[in-house]
Amino acid sequence: MMVKVQPTPKIAVLSTGDELVEPNTGSLCRGQIRDSNRAMLLAAATQQQCTVLDLGIVGDDKEQIERVLDSAFASGINILLTSGGVSMGDKDFVKPLLGKKGTVHFNKVCMKPGKPLTFAEIYLNAENAPVNKVLAFGLPGNPVSCLVCFHLFVVPTIHHLAGWANPHLLRVQARLQQPVKTDPGRPEFHRATIGWEVNDGSGNPGFVAESTGHQVSSRLLSMKSANALLELPPTGRVITAGTSVSAIVISDLISGPTSSKTSLSSDSSSSTQHKSAFNDITGDGSQDAQYKVAVLTVSDTVASGAGPDRSGPRAVSVVNSSSEKLGGAKVVATGVVSDDVGKIKEVLKRWSDVDKVDLVLTLGGTGFTPRDVTPEATKELIEKETPGLLYVMMQESLKVTPFAMLSRSAAGIRGSTLIINMPGNPNAVAECMEAILPALKHALKQIKGDKREKHPRHVPHQQASPVDIWERSYKLASAGAGGVEPTCSCSH
Repeated sequence: MMVKVQPTPKIAVLSTGDELVEPNTGSLCRGQIRDSNRAMLLAAATQQQCTVLDLGIVGDDKEQIERVLDSAFASGINILLTSGGVSMGDKDFVKPLLGKKGTVHFNKVCMKPGKPLTFAEIYLNAENAPVNKVLAFGLPGNPVSCLVCFHLFVVPTIHHLAGWANPHLLRVQARLQQPVKTDPGRPEFHRATIGWEVNDGSGNPGFVAESTGHQVSSRLLSMKSANALLELPPTGRVITAGTSVSAIVISDLISGPTSSKTSLSSDSSSSTQHKSAFNDITGDGSQDAQYKVAVLTVSDTVASGAGPDRSGPRAVSVVNSSSEKLGGAKVVATGVVSDDVGKIKEVLKRWSDVDKVDLVLTLGGTGFTPRDVTPEATKELIEKETPGLLYVMMQESLKVTPFAMLSRSAAGIRGSTLIINMPGNPNAVAECMEAILPALKHALKQIKGDKREKHPRHVPHQQASPVDIWERSYKLASAGAGGVEPTCSCSH
């Protein structure tokens, strides 16, 4: 039996720029950045079963870049990937060099992210050349733009060269878990996590899509958990939660997005919107959690549907990924409310008094603007303050920005629930959680009445042997004459 086979493509990866240094560089000098794109592209190409050639980093030197390109073309590669050097700067040499070596078919694409993308065909006339044509992609320098263009343009090319009958990426329909604002000028490929749900919000099984947060093209973190790119039209309007959109699958699918209990609805009435803004606590998985966590995003913008909730998904991800450190904590409910004291109090009281959540994290509304009222709502409800948590969070945030001192966050205990106000910035949420994480497990245990969580070497005072203060002073004074300095009998 004869079967048709195709060799796997050989891909060369090159990074250009005077500012780039190797990713493992310890300390950066002024004007330097670590090269994240090359390692990312090499890993992505390897994942596609390709043979890879690492061309390293080349500075903004036209002659040096040309020598490296000539060497790569002569090595028998099928695809060349470069990152950076394809925009309109004085030292962006990649695009003109590709034009010199072959035919540039396009150098801009109307899409977001990834506008400055260049594609060229390089024909090799040498008689002993291993291949007669190289497909060259000049990818953007911004990390997210670079990887999005790799998935949308390079992966189908790899599939075609490898002989796939259908080289295109899989497309599915998925319902939005949050409202999403579209770009007014360019079609957008919004990074998201999609998963299959028994009820996608329409009463039928289907895919549900959850945004990975802030979509700026330099924020590589938005790609970390993404397994799909949502195709959003350039309308400039908000697409409401529950709307079905096209999703391009770029990685393995999961059984459901990270917070899979949100009720979705396309009903635009205010009462329905208010109801669908919350994850109801159910018995599905929450009974297995040692500690139940709820996350409340406080934002007029998100509550009105004028913008996506970037902080909520980040907080859910941080808590769930730190579940073991928190003694088995799990997010069982999320919600969004406007900056209104009454609405904030209503949710906090229900989660604390009715649902008996162990930890509530509020996100946003802690600044100086007239609508920042989260601390006021929290202080009216808490019975005991916990200023130490706020102090540690402030210390950590001040390492990043001096504006952290403007935070008016509150934290305290209501019944058996610990409530903590956190910033609305997604990165700040992760930083603050990381700062207080070492003590949170102990705090949650104590709130439940468990006083056994002590330092391993701790000896309770009532069990410690009594010490004669005069005898101790005598031994200390005579330590130089062969005496041994005793340790404290209550060793902490």
